[in-house]
Amino acid sequence: MSTAIAAGQGVGEYFSRWVAAVLYNGLGQYDKALDSAQGVREVFAMQVSAWALPELIEAASRTGQTRQAAEALDRLAAATDVGDSDWGHGIHARCRALLSEGEEAERCYREAAERLGRTRFPTELARAHLLYGEWLRREGRRADARTHLRTAYDSFTAIGMQAFAGRAHNELLATGETVRKRAADTPDQLTPQESQIARMARTGLSNSEIGAQLFLSPRTVEYHLGKVFAKLAITSRHQLTQALPGQGHDRP
Repeated sequence: MSTAIAAGQGVGEYFSRWVAAVLYNGLGQYDKALDSAQGVREVFAMQVSAWALPELIEAASRTGQTRQAAEALDRLAAATDVGDSDWGHGIHARCRALLSEGEEAERCYREAAERLGRTRFPTELARAHLLYGEWLRREGRRADARTHLRTAYDSFTAIGMQAFAGRAHNELLATGETVRKRAADTPDQLTPQESQIARMARTGLSNSEIGAQLFLSPRTVEYHLGKVFAKLAITSRHQLTQALPGQGHDRP
């Protein structure tokens, strides 16, 4: 980053500071994330990217800088309203949740997960589940928190975002869940979403119940379960216990 800054390369500095802000937020080092995100704003004072503002909002909200976070949220709203996309509105809802409380916060988190689930940005969806899970844990709803934290953990692990995976891992431990690394015989061919749906189905939840928790339609859940059965060479939910070894911590 220092090379780009010293050379006065605005785009390079912007990108370096944005990457640093993402990394520090993933590590939970919010003071450093805020400093990096503020640096992005200084480089592009007149046109702050919608990609950088969420980092500033998350870091500011976590360090008690609520006024700064609120001001950034206003700028993000203006930036995301232009495109009128699920990505933009989903990111805005996720950030809005950080500055909300109670039912309003939960409504925002649900909207974020629903909208981002319709995009091709799995990292942003995973971050929505992570923040929602963290909020649920602080609200004392540990069982609900585990569902979203596990989804986030599986997604970050599959994507290779180790900083965020570690953050989700620590949050899961805080709920009382024992988080195990994938065993050698665990079916790695399942996607994170398929793995999550399979674990939930194994507990006896119906397609509708699974869909309600993951913001999917029952038909979509059925579709994913069909792929799970085919990949695991099984024909019923009752066989999931044997087909998914080492994953016996689905219940609170």
